[in-house]
Amino acid sequence: MKKNLISIVILALLIVNVVLSAVTLISVTGTNKKTAALVGDIAAAISIDLGEDGSEEEQETVPMSDVVTYDIADLTIPLESTDGDTANHVAVITVTFSMNSKDKDYKAYGDLSTRESLIKGEINDVVSSYTLEDIKVSSSEVEQQILERVQKMFDSKFIFNVTLSSALYQ
Repeated sequence: MKKNLISIVILALLIVNVVLSAVTLISVTGTNKKTAALVGDIAAAISIDLGEDGSEEEQETVPMSDVVTYDIADLTIPLESTDGDTANHVAVITVTFSMNSKDKDYKAYGDLSTRESLIKGEINDVVSSYTLEDIKVSSSEVEQQILERVQKMFDSKFIFNVTLSSALYQ
């Protein structure tokens, strides 16, 4: 009789354990879904791409055979001076634009030499807003700002990359 009683107690404890495990699993799963939704909302509010949804625009890859480059060489641009610095600093840069020759707007705007003065003005505006120290540290930021300004100027993305191919700062 003792063995049967112990078996019944063990069976009852086993059933209670299974029920409590199921309740814990259900409550943790619900909380986990709510937490994931909250983190997703916060990330969307501060524009962080978690890589899960395809809502962010992806940079398309242009095959090397479709890439055409255009250089604007030896631009001498005065840099913004810092408060304590009395010397005039300049940047001598060569800017290379990478264009997609298969883009629909390339035929209309691909000859950049006719608009080179306008492009130089945009480059000058961007580069001259940096100090000597800032431009040395954040040349990729300068390239990105030039790219955005030129794409906005043409209202097209046929220019997909800007490179400061040679840069001297003094």
